[in-house]
Amino acid sequence: MINRSTKRVAARSLAFMAISLHQSTSSAFITPSTSSRVSSSKLNVIGEQASSIGPAQVLRDLKERLPQIQWLAEGDGSPANKIDIPDHVAQVLAQSEAPKRVAESEDRTERIRSRAKQASEDAMKLRGMLTGEDDAKAWWRSQRSVSEGGRAITKDDPLTVLVAGGGLAGLVVAAACHSKGMKVALFEQASSYAPYGGPIQIQSNALRALQQINPIIFEELVAAGTCTADRVSGLKIGYRKGNKLAGLYDAGDWLVRFDTVGPAMEAGLPA
Repeated sequence: MINRSTKRVAARSLAFMAISLHQSTSSAFITPSTSSRVSSSKLNVIGEQASSIGPAQVLRDLKERLPQIQWLAEGDGSPANKIDIPDHVAQVLAQSEAPKRVAESEDRTERIRSRAKQASEDAMKLRGMLTGEDDAKAWWRSQRSVSEGGRAITKDDPLTVLVAGGGLAGLVVAAACHSKGMKVALFEQASSYAPYGGPIQIQSNALRALQQINPIIFEELVAAGTCTADRVSGLKIGYRKGNKLAGLYDAGDWLVRFDTVGPAMEAGLPA
């Protein structure tokens, strides 16, 4: 259950979760059908392209029937797609108010790891906050009778909320409800928080939302995180593709680029 005495603990836990958790992905395999397009690699791994109908399939079939002209696929990709920081982004980053990345060092690494360790220890302390008789008499275990049409929500008898899961989303929901005066209980099956997977990138609009929900959470996230707004985001292609008509792309070329610091600064959001 979140109350005023655990605000700082919850904030640290959320900051730790934001820099150490990430969602795992899963794959599903199905048996190829006769209508599917199947190819086999040198590793004897069967890949399947889902069958389709309509304009997409017509265009795909037409493309396969067209004569292949080798010289169209020859040459190098556009030099513009190899530039990591375009001029317009460099101009934004050169502004005095643009965020500056803190150089990585052993001291900074140790400081971040210490904060993560402290957040994990704080979360562990919450495990015993309700035991025995206190747990048996907890407000969420008592079924209350509410007349048809609902009940009056007051400061002394606020809306009650149960949050299942103490992950990133659950912690944010609990903090948001608590900031509005609701009585919140958060349940998590894991016995402790621990680093798992890669980092999570939090964009400026999400940071502003967290700042409005709870300034302490925002401060903890900024202190624990690393500024990435001085880099360009986007998608890179991992293989050679295209032709002289549609455009050639070498492996490692940018397919699309966008900066996050420009829009953030224009909107007055934390970058």
